[in-house]
Amino acid sequence: MELKIEKGDWKEMEHPAVRVRFMVFVAEQKVPKEEEIDALDPVSTHYVARDHNGMVVACGRLTPDGHVGRLAVLKPYRGRGVGARVLEAILEDAKVCGLKEVALKAQTHARGFYEKYGFKAEGGVFDECGIAHIRMRLVF
Repeated sequence: MELKIEKGDWKEMEHPAVRVRFMVFVAEQKVPKEEEIDALDPVSTHYVARDHNGMVVACGRLTPDGHVGRLAVLKPYRGRGVGARVLEAILEDAKVCGLKEVALKAQTHARGFYEKYGFKAEGGVFDECGIAHIRMRLVF
């Protein structure tokens, strides 16, 4: 699948990222709208994936302290390597920035996806916005 990964700050990426995040997290997963946008957005690096038509189909972010988050792929594009491409771009940038490790809170159904990249689970399952999550870390 032809994809273009773009990265930028919140000012550049807010509109396309929010569109995907609201469709996936708010509409599909019923995360409260007021929980979806947070204080980390303005200080994070954001990534969006566009298909061959220029439509934004996925997004993610990397916080300054090395947390991967808000990785979301529109339903019709799941299982086609789109999330992998976004995660790979985030991880590459984390290494270039000199981070020694990255962490994330994975929805439990996505644990295997992150394990393929070397992430290791830490601690037990916990609830966030009504969704089961687990903390994971990747040391470079």
